[in-house]
Amino acid sequence: MTERLSAREMVALLADDFREIPYPERQSKPDGPLAWQGYDASRARAAERTGEQESVVCGAARVEGTRAVLIAFEFGFLGGSLGERTGDRLEAAYTYAREHRLPVVPLVATGGSRMQEGMLALTQLQCVARQSALTRAAGLPQIAVLRDPTTGGGWATLGAGADVVLALAGAQVGFAGSRVRPADADPAAYTAEAQVAAGAADAVVRPRELRETLGRWLRLLARPSGGSGDLPADGRTPDAAPAPVPAPLGATDLPATGWDAVRRARSPERPRARAYLDAYFTHRAAVSGDRCGGTDPGMLCGFGEHGGRTVAYAAQTGTATRPAGYRTATRLIRLADRLGIPVLTLVDTPGAANDAEAERQGVGAAIADLFTAVASARTPITSLLIGEGGSGGALALAAPGRTYATPDSYFSVIAPELAAAILKRAPREVEPTADQLRIRPQDLVELGVITPPGESG
Repeated sequence: MTERLSAREMVALLADDFREIPYPERQSKPDGPLAWQGYDASRARAAERTGEQESVVCGAARVEGTRAVLIAFEFGFLGGSLGERTGDRLEAAYTYAREHRLPVVPLVATGGSRMQEGMLALTQLQCVARQSALTRAAGLPQIAVLRDPTTGGGWATLGAGADVVLALAGAQVGFAGSRVRPADADPAAYTAEAQVAAGAADAVVRPRELRETLGRWLRLLARPSGGSGDLPADGRTPDAAPAPVPAPLGATDLPATGWDAVRRARSPERPRARAYLDAYFTHRAAVSGDRCGGTDPGMLCGFGEHGGRTVAYAAQTGTATRPAGYRTATRLIRLADRLGIPVLTLVDTPGAANDAEAERQGVGAAIADLFTAVASARTPITSLLIGEGGSGGALALAAPGRTYATPDSYFSVIAPELAAAILKRAPREVEPTADQLRIRPQDLVELGVITPPGESG
């Protein structure tokens, strides 16, 4: 379990110049809307103990120089539960963020909806969801920090619904709180670490590293503002220039034959995605997980700084791409498109995973959704083929009209070995088949599949 800081201690840990947002006044009935005996007394004790009048404190502040709206939960006030007044404050915070073009940072620590207000408390989740959706439609990023504990509707809206989800190490995180889980439930499943492993959160962060990490994320996702900290009115970049094409890091001469192209692309000595990302970005921050229960280490996704601009990236690492990898890339591209951030994709896979588990996890639907995300993106996507381009599993990540290739790569409708097998050719015919497929970079340029070096596409 991580240390439980109060709402204002959390704000002080992360931000400077914090100023609370004015809250609307609500006339309440004695003991609340349900006339729950003792509710007013409970609220009074909570107020005396914490110094707060509600379970959230909302205000605008600077985090490492970037302005944002912070929503800090006070767990000491009735377990950080959500009631009608909590909903009023949350709505005011989101409205302020949209009016001032600021990102939203929920610092969540809650046990769920307030029982003493019944269904009127539970329906606050619908209000929160609407405010989050309006903020998303306005092109403003939401970065959640999961504290201890983050459970119930607060996790299912403010937490899991954010664009980027950071979780404090050791925090209890899960939809079911500790008192309502099955008796035989594994407690390890309800942790920050488990949520990251399951693809529901992006990273586990230690408290002493949180300020720097959150500041980096805010700078990256608010960078379209041109550095002022306020995002433009339509949520998109003033200049939608594509991401520059990375320079090749491996071979510089073109392959002589199709099989030569295959051997180069499959060579363990060839530079892989991490090397390209390290060379391209000054710094970067990763997103992880498909939000459907899966992760794929073979698909690296996130945002980084290149030439003073934020660029999103989705990069295959040379392995067969899993359904979770395609879904994570889709999530990344749609977020970048909504925020007006250009995208770089690095294509390098022998193809989509084709085992039985991949089929059960919906690999076909995941690839289809990625094709749709790339095809419908308004933000420019630049793609570089850096190794193997295996069939549709690779093509799904490639931008039509803006795909380039390094000299140690190939793109093929099917692997030469499989093509020879389907055509009932002898093993010795694999290499000639590779030539027939015309898979070399120079062949792909001639066919119009790959954009020639130096052209904008």
